[in-house]
Amino acid sequence: MNLPPHVTDRAFARLAEIATEVDGPTALRVAVEGGGCSGFQYDIRLDEPTEDDLVLEKDGSKVLVDSVSLPFLSNAVIDFSDDLIGARFVVENPNATSSCGCGTSFSM
Repeated sequence: MNLPPHVTDRAFARLAEIATEVDGPTALRVAVEGGGCSGFQYDIRLDEPTEDDLVLEKDGSKVLVDSVSLPFLSNAVIDFSDDLIGARFVVENPNATSSCGCGTSFSM
């Protein structure tokens, strides 16, 4: 059974902050594409919802996952991290068998 990804309160809070700072799309798209040093890579960007998206929403903030990426992100956690590497959205993916050091690519 594929469980949808979970979005942390910290990620939703950062999206709410972004919505007050930018003109244009404020929904966070988390997608999986082929490529990267480990075989797959995350594409994380602001975007508008499309017809085939799973929309995860809290207090008006939205995270979008397209139907092709959804199986790769089953039961993953989408979070926001602000540490020495920098401030960024991160994916903790239990389906990944390995990942690169920067955390943007993974293999299954």
